[in-house]
Order: sequence, then structure tokens, then C-alpha cells
Amino acid sequence: MTVQFWGVRGSLACPEPEVARYGGNTSCVEVRCGDRLLIFDAGTGLRSLGNTLTRSGRPIDADLFFSHFHIDHVAGLPFFAPIYEPTTRLRLWAGNLLPSRRIVQAIGQMMSEPLFPLGPDSFKAAIEFHDFYAGDVLKPHPGMTLRTAPLNHPGGATGYRLEYGKSAIAYITDTEHRPGALDKDVLQLARDVDLMIYDCNYTEEEYPAHVGWGHSTWQQGVHLANAAGAKLLAIFHHDGARRRAARPDRPRGEGAARRHIGCGRGPDAALLDSRKPDRPHETPHRWNLLLRVPGPASMGSNSIALGMSPRPIPPASRTGGFFSAV
Repeated sequence: MTVQFWGVRGSLACPEPEVARYGGNTSCVEVRCGDRLLIFDAGTGLRSLGNTLTRSGRPIDADLFFSHFHIDHVAGLPFFAPIYEPTTRLRLWAGNLLPSRRIVQAIGQMMSEPLFPLGPDSFKAAIEFHDFYAGDVLKPHPGMTLRTAPLNHPGGATGYRLEYGKSAIAYITDTEHRPGALDKDVLQLARDVDLMIYDCNYTEEEYPAHVGWGHSTWQQGVHLANAAGAKLLAIFHHDGARRRAARPDRPRGEGAARRHIGCGRGPDAALLDSRKPDRPHETPHRWNLLLRVPGPASMGSNSIALGMSPRPIPPASRTGGFFSAV
């Protein structure tokens, strides 16, 4: 299983160079399970993913899972190049719309005047729509299971746990923690996963001014990841004004041993590969990270990849990159 981040910013795409270090595009995560392509959310990062897929020259067959339909999670769909190709097969999944509406209605509302010049009838791909209820268990392909749960977000949202082979990841974004208690649904999704992607929009200091907005903090992410036994925490859905790391220093006390990455840079590409275990003396976790920081970041360039590394990783990284392994 491999995971690549194409958009990690929350609420609004941010092209300014002073914020690009922590990612400019909104939520979009690519997951490969064998030869199957799964995409989580259709934020502005979907455009870059689509362009990359188109350049491959191969027909696209993919499943796209929406956490919900707020604009920062769907704005990339009309700009997803493969959706205009008749050779593309696409299955769209959402668990927060029933019973009042369906995926096709939500997309039609977004892509209509006076908001957008083209409607969904401009799509040429073969598209299937799969509405479900958060809490359902999905089996989109043989050997693949997605467990879902409702998240605490205005209008509702869906969290996912993907299980494939011996690997598991959790995609949990746009959820507000419950002060004084750990969300049982989130814990179930993240139990013993290899990677937990979590909404860390705010710091604990910022959160009191945003109660009810439907987002969480990196500190709560660490608490949840530790309680769930997640092996790696990805700090995700950064606030639009984030110009420096939301995690200013290595955590102390509870969570100090939790490895986590703050996702960002360019269209926020990060590759995680779980095919080979780490050497036991390096880390107790399955992931081995390689940080590659090329030239100046921009909203249009892939600039960091994480994958298998042939050498040990320092226990903490507080320099250069906005991915940090702890």
C-alpha cells in the first residue's frame, strides 16, 4: 500500500509563497492498493493528481471517497482532467448526504450557475455514484475493506479506515474533538493503523476561538493516535494562515514517542511505502521515511517525497522541511 498527499491545506487553497511551505492545495490523498487507485477527497490537489494520471497515458480506473461536500473538499472535481476522458471509469462514494440528498445532486448544485459555467453533463467518464450511511462497511474490491464512521463536523462528515493485506490507514479529517473525552468513533477507525491522517487545523491555543467550527488540534491528534496505537500520525488540514509548523517543538510527556509528519510543500506530495519493515534498532514502527527537500516551494511543484530510506532517520527533524519525523 502506498499513500501520496496532493493537498493538505484546510478550508481554502493558499498560493502565497509565504504559506506554501506547509502546502497550498486543499484535501486530496492518493492511495494505491496493488493496482487499485483510491482517492480521498477532491480538493484543489485533485487537479495536480489528475494531470499526473493523464500524463501516464493509461486509462484511469479509480474510486473517489468524499469525507463531505464542503467546497474545499470538492473544488478540484471539475478540474480533474481524467473525468473528461471517455476511457475513464470513476466510482464516487459519500456517506454524509443521505437521506436528504445524493452525490449527483451535490455535484450538480456546485457545478451550476451562478457558481460554475459547466454542469456535470460535461463529464465524459463512466461514473457510478455510491451513497451510503457513515457507519457502513464498504468492500469496493476483493481483499479491500473500508470501515466508516460519522465525524463531528457541521453538516456531517465521514471518516474512513482502509484495510488491505496486512496494512491499514485511517483518513479522519474535518472533525472536532470533544473536550475531556476521546471520540470513540475516531479511536475505532484508528486502532493499530499504520498511518492515521487527522484534522490538525488548530493549536490548543487557537481552538477556543473556533469552537463549533468542526476542526481539531495537533495535540488532540497525538492523544488520539497514542490511545489508538496508531504507528504514524500525519498532521493534516492546516489552517489557511499557517506560516510555521503547528507543532512548534517535539511533544513532551504523553505522545513523545509518537512519530508524526506535518504534511505540506507544493501540491503536498508525500509517498509512504509500507512494503518493507524498518530495521528493529532504528524504530519500532513499520515506516521508514526519506525526506527530500528540493528548491523553493510553489503551489505547482511536487517537492517532498517520503519513501523507503536506506539509512537511519534522525529521531527528530526541526529543520528545513515541513515534513518532520519524530
